Amino acid sequence: MSKRPDGATLVVIPTYNERENLAAILRRLFDALPTAHVLVVDDASPDGTGKLADDLAGDDERLHVLHRAGKAGLGAAYVAGFDWALERDYAAIIEMDADGSHAPEDLPRLIGMLGPSGTGADVVLGSRYVTGGRTVNWPWHRALLSRGANVYSKLALGVAINDITSGFRVYRSEVLRTVRLHDVASQGYCFQVDLAWRAVEAGFIVAEAPITFVEREFGASKMDADVVREALLRVTKWGLRRRGNQAMGLARSLLR
Repeated sequence: MSKRPDGATLVVIPTYNERENLAAILRRLFDALPTAHVLVVDDASPDGTGKLADDLAGDDERLHVLHRAGKAGLGAAYVAGFDWALERDYAAIIEMDADGSHAPEDLPRLIGMLGPSGTGADVVLGSRYVTGGRTVNWPWHRALLSRGANVYSKLALGVAINDITSGFRVYRSEVLRTVRLHDVASQGYCFQVDLAWRAVEAGFIVAEAPITFVEREFGASKMDADVVREALLRVTKWGLRRRGNQAMGLARSLLR
């Protein structure tokens, strides 16, 4: 296992056919966080994204590349990247998209909200749905779906998070060591809901910071019907389990 480089922060960026976006987002990222390091997790992109990432990494020791055998889902890509980060003892681990929808310029503000255990946030979400947050150039049906998914998740799970599906977030490493990453079966964007809820259930502080989410200019969105279906089914299942546990707890208290 290689020694962790000098930076204490690692940004994990999963990629699949992001060749048109990768170089630009990395330039912006290193401008915003010059001492951070980046791990590109590429799922054997047919368009050559992995090869481009290797070429760029050859010229910059802050950039690393993890190649996976094929497209196996966003959740699995993040778990692989998080494992890589934890093995190298990074203190703060960030997840963000490669398509430009997440502005790297927001990261110093998000990281600044973290704190040592018990003194600040343990997880910071870049939120579209708090005061100051917004979306730009999003089709109405995507905006409606996202809003609906977040409201439904908030009500079903009983969490005070407005944008629990956000894929732009910062974790203290302790969170990812605690939440049993390899038990997270969710793929697609439900992975984000699952991990945030696990953090809340484990007692960690989850905060939200407003961001502007901009629809990608190049390439195709990875959102599809299967992703939406998985999220709906899983959140419903978790919500029912939560309510069942609450009912059992109430029943036990009444029988005492």
